[in-house]
Order: sequence, then structure tokens, then C-alpha cells
Amino acid sequence: MTCSYAGVVTDAPVPRDTPLPPRTPDLESLRLLVLVAELESLGRAAGRLGISQPSASRRLTTLERGLGLVLVDRTRRGSRLTLAGRVVAGHARRVLDELDDLLAGAGRLRDRREAELRVAASLTIAEYLLPAWIGELRARRPELYIGLRVTNSAHVPELVESGEADIGFIEGPHLARVMSTRQVAEDRLVVVADPGHPWARRREPLTARELSRTPLVLRESGSGTRQTLDRALHLAGCSRARALVELGSTTAVRGTVVAGTGPAVLSELAVRRDLDDGLLIAVEVAGVDLTRELRAVWPTGRRLVGPAAELVAVARRTRTARRAAGPSAG
Repeated sequence: MTCSYAGVVTDAPVPRDTPLPPRTPDLESLRLLVLVAELESLGRAAGRLGISQPSASRRLTTLERGLGLVLVDRTRRGSRLTLAGRVVAGHARRVLDELDDLLAGAGRLRDRREAELRVAASLTIAEYLLPAWIGELRARRPELYIGLRVTNSAHVPELVESGEADIGFIEGPHLARVMSTRQVAEDRLVVVADPGHPWARRREPLTARELSRTPLVLRESGSGTRQTLDRALHLAGCSRARALVELGSTTAVRGTVVAGTGPAVLSELAVRRDLDDGLLIAVEVAGVDLTRELRAVWPTGRRLVGPAAELVAVARRTRTARRAAGPSAG
């Protein structure tokens, strides 16, 4: 063994009479010692723990050797702790009490986790998909409290990683941080305009360049809709979308388009009824892929369990059912 004295390193061996450092005792040995202190009998302490007296004796001997102390005087009248044994037993009792508190606290946290689910979601998912997912989960878990934070796709991962949300749902193609993800649904963006807009009367599709050069009513930067549009235009070899008006919610964008301010690109989920009612007109675009994946996100390395895992499973089952039913089920 290499030793150092006053800055000088030497390979001189450690003397044999150097005491070895104490070994960390196991919890069961500490429990045994505390019971011997309380019952003043090794046999009764062993019986309380459901082990034989010889096993208990060997366990105490191992504990004494590990600590380098004599803890128990064994006599025909019984087993009594030495002075050192009483001091160690006092420490052991506090350690075991702290352990009991730890286990009880963990149990309370586990119970709360099973009774509460905090969700963060982007606006489109929160408005048009999550209500059905939450409804199905609550039908099976009526005691479950669910809290929902609605924000844009860029902010959802922050809430999940900080622990403010147990699970997140995003619609954007980009993640600013490394996270575990799982696809739960698909969505398609559509270019929409009011019936009086020139695009509503077009016979041929828009080009990607026309879309990129025309000022649009847009969601704010960081939203999944804005990210998807910019990415689709970039892949088509065009610049990012130009903003005529920039708004912080899908509902605000939709209302602005209906009012005739200008065209927009929105989730089909958000404008399906307006398209059916003729309030908005869908404008075809050539050469631009506006489909996107909707994903659940959670911290990398953390296993998805409890209500969070159940909600993701509900979302994925809904996606499978929609696929089986065909396009008209959307």
C-alpha cells in the first residue's frame, strides 16, 4: 500500500496493528441489537425476528466484528448490552426510526402519484384531443385528479423536465432537449382562407413559394403549428412563413381568418367544422408536406408508470381505433 508522510510518498506497508475502518452494519443486525436492548434476551429477540437463536448470535458477532466493539454480554441469565452496546443501540434506534419515516414518506408520495396526474400539453392537443383521452381515463379511474397546463410545444418539455408535469404532449417537430417520446396521434395542417379571399377561388394549388411569400395569420414562435409550417417550407426549399398577424392561440387565429384578415395554416382538427359549414375554405398546396406527429414526452431515463402511462396508452388506443375506422372517423 502506498502511504504519504509530509508530502513524501512511500510504499512502506501499513503496520498489522493498524485498526481497520468499521464496516457499515446491515439494517437487520441493527434491528436485532435494538430488540436485545428492549427484551434483554437474545432468544426472545430472535423469535421476534423469526430467526433461530444461533443465527441471531452469529449476526451479532458479525456486527461486533464489523464495528470493532463488544456490544453484548452473553450470560446464563440472558443477554445484556455493554455500555458500548447501549450507545450503539441508541444510534441504531434513530437510524431505524429515520428509515421508517423514509418508507412512510415514500408511501405517501406513491399514493399521491397514483391519485394525481399533472399534464402539460400544446394548445391543439389540449383543445381537440385531450378532453376525450382524459374522459376515458377518468371513466376507469374516477378517483384520479387531473391537472392540465396548456402552453406551446416549446414550453411543454420544460414543465415535464422540471417535475411540474408528469407527462407532456407536443405537436412540434423539434425538441430543444433530449427526452423520451412516443407518438400518440397524427395531424395534418391545412391552409385556410375566408370565402371572400382570392385564394378561396383558385382552381390550381398554391406553390410552396407563394405560401412562403404571402403574409399569414400565424401562431407565435415556439408553437407546434408554427414549427411544422416552417419546417415544411424549409424542406420545400423556401424561406420561413411571413407574419401578417402573430397570435397566441389557435382560437384567435381561426377567428381572425373568419373575420377576413388573411389566410392561415391551422390544424385540421381546429377547422374541420368551419370547413363543413363553409366559414372557411381549404386551399390546396403543392409540394409541401403539412402532416405531423403528435407525441407524448417525458424525461429520458425515467420509466413511464402509473396514470401517466395509462393516459399515453389511452391516446394510442384512440389512434389505433381511428386508423381502423378510416378517414371519415377523424
